[in-house]
Amino acid sequence: MIDILKEVLHCVLHFDTCLQTLIIQYDTWIYLILFLMIFAETGLVVTPFIPGDSLLFATGLMAGQAGNPLNIELLVLLLMSAAFLGDNTNYIIGSLVGKKVYEKDYRLIKRKYLIKTHEFYEKHGGKTIILAKFMPIIRTFAPFVAGIGSMTYRRFLTYSSVGNVVWVNIFAWGGYIANLIPAVRNNFEIAIMVILFASLVPPIFAALRSKLRTNRNRISNPTV
Repeated sequence: MIDILKEVLHCVLHFDTCLQTLIIQYDTWIYLILFLMIFAETGLVVTPFIPGDSLLFATGLMAGQAGNPLNIELLVLLLMSAAFLGDNTNYIIGSLVGKKVYEKDYRLIKRKYLIKTHEFYEKHGGKTIILAKFMPIIRTFAPFVAGIGSMTYRRFLTYSSVGNVVWVNIFAWGGYIANLIPAVRNNFEIAIMVILFASLVPPIFAALRSKLRTNRNRISNPTV
């Protein structure tokens, strides 16, 4: 298990190298592989560990390198479609499963993630679908929770479309443009670490603020 985690971490931090290897091995089939990875990250609650942000950034960066077969315009369209299809699949699964999923922990679905995402909905409303695109784990669970009953499909469709367009374009084109900057191109691992850290800041900040609010409530309303 530890070896698998090390391999996953290596691929996250050196995704440019891993991606280049996949391109050499699978040529144009790499488009299908990337499509399936983004679909799984956004569409299946059992795969929230797929690094969507860094994947988009790395593919954009690779597309910007001379002699690389990846086309940035095709990538953006393809990955927006994958994210959109993933969101809708997740929403449908949530609507079919219903609220009973909150009752207990399942082997592949953690109740605490569902509760955390639901609380995020309570605070931010419909725009949660857009904001969640920039937050690991919540990004995967948001459409699922919306399908359980937090949002009508028409409203979800609007926010999902906007969120996917913004998310994919920012990271994919960000990587593409970053390739023109030698400091980023030559220090890819550092760039990925910055992206990973930045994506973790919002949920950490939200958790800390929730903890402080809980502590304040306990002080203000001590039990007798």
